[in-house]
Amino acid sequence: MTIPGTAPCVLLIFIDWGHLLFKLDGRINRGKFWLGAAVIWGTILVLGILASALNSTVIWILLAVVSIGTIWVSLAISVKRWHDRDKSGWWMLIAFVPIIGGLWAFIETGLLQGTEGDNQYGPNPLAS
Repeated sequence: MTIPGTAPCVLLIFIDWGHLLFKLDGRINRGKFWLGAAVIWGTILVLGILASALNSTVIWILLAVVSIGTIWVSLAISVKRWHDRDKSGWWMLIAFVPIIGGLWAFIETGLLQGTEGDNQYGPNPLAS
């Protein structure tokens, strides 16, 4: 989404965060994929630092709960990214193939451009 005359950080408020982080349908581009990954890692990092600094049992429990919750968020952004590549979300299981699987998933979801135009999973996320 491009709005003339606005700073990129302002555009963050126009993202449908619920869809990005929790739903499995549709497509997302690489930018939103990396944004979702940054949200996951940033949240875990901040809670980890707080838990270590304060040595609070409550924050350690919160970190554990949030870490478990990030499994769903990771699943949601990965599936939508595979959809953007015009592949089933089941392709995310390629990451479990020893040695090459993780690298393959990283290249497909994190580096390669999505399919041009609409595909079976929805409209091109760069066009809207």
